[in-house]
Amino acid sequence: MKPSKDEKESDKISVSTYRKARHFYEILETYEAGISLEGPEVKALRGGQASLDGSFGRAEGGDIYLFNFYIPPYRYATQNTDADPRRKRRLLLRRREIDKITGSLQIKGLTLVPLEVYFRRGWAKVAVGLARGKKGPDRREALKKKAAAREAEKSFKGSYKG
Repeated sequence: MKPSKDEKESDKISVSTYRKARHFYEILETYEAGISLEGPEVKALRGGQASLDGSFGRAEGGDIYLFNFYIPPYRYATQNTDADPRRKRRLLLRRREIDKITGSLQIKGLTLVPLEVYFRRGWAKVAVGLARGKKGPDRREALKKKAAAREAEKSFKGSYKG
């Protein structure tokens, strides 16, 4: 029996989100990818200390990598690993998705931005978005729309006397 969409969302345990991504970028498409991690990194990621600020994706040598994704060293690791906490990490995607993303990244102005890191069924996943950067006026316009929607919601909320 196939789980419903609500059940799929409920088995997701969020670790870190990049909240500013939707403010600075217009997200065109999103993909779910696995992350290639080393042993202690998984434990550290489960601790919830990871940071997506300033990280980005890039295609190199037929694969897609996530750069500048910070996972702090796991303090209880038995091995004394001197791994760089901001090393590049390979994203695990299907070949068709890799080709599509690589082709899209060739277009000027598009970038690959991580949106969220989470665990689904015990596997570390990252939601990445193909994005176009917003300029200053675009960001101000989005903030105005958000404020107007909030005001409209407030006015409806107070007028209902059910």
